[in-house]
Amino acid sequence: MPELDDALTGQSGGGKSDSDTEQRGVNPLDNPDGTGPGLKAITSDKDRAEARKLIDKVATKGRGAKTGYDRDKFGYAWADNVDDIPWGRNGCDTRNDLLKRDGRDVKYRSGSNCVITSMTLYDPYTGKTIDWSKSKAAEVQIDHVMPLSYDWQMGASRWSESKRKQIANDPLNLIPVDGSTNGSKGDSGPATWLPPRSEIRCAYAVRFAQVSLKYDLPVTSADKAAMLEQCR
Repeated sequence: MPELDDALTGQSGGGKSDSDTEQRGVNPLDNPDGTGPGLKAITSDKDRAEARKLIDKVATKGRGAKTGYDRDKFGYAWADNVDDIPWGRNGCDTRNDLLKRDGRDVKYRSGSNCVITSMTLYDPYTGKTIDWSKSKAAEVQIDHVMPLSYDWQMGASRWSESKRKQIANDPLNLIPVDGSTNGSKGDSGPATWLPPRSEIRCAYAVRFAQVSLKYDLPVTSADKAAMLEQCR
């Protein structure tokens, strides 16, 4: 299951269909550093071909042991004191940076330009729009697209702590989504878990590949095959 640090504290909140709400998100092919909001579906044949070329570059290997994995090996959750990633050391923790990036109608705690108390979030994984309030909603979590335990098993166990802190807080690897949906993912790769909204799966595979390539982390052969399949 995702670490408890990934959940935003509070009571259960509601969601509504996004059928009458404009999607807010950027095509991951046009957002290689993850600073653009959300995740937009990849639909054109040209973009799908480009997506497959990107995924083809991802290396493969068998998944290693989880022995020694601990969330704390990637630094404390949502640390701001991280170098060489967007928004690192900007005076605001990673979680709030991501909510600001993807949220609409964002409101802040009195006297703060960082701590978000309410917003509207479009979840690309489900297609729901969530009216979120910090005081009453617990159904938004920040998904590590390439899960930290997966990273550990694919080579991050041999990294320095500073590099592990980077991948844990890099906006390229982070998307705010519906909490229960993220809870179903655990540390799965694309061969065993994909977003329930089928239209977004190619974009999700591209984002997984972007993280893999940036951090020189392989994926399993089954995961790569599943990623390619989403973009056919």
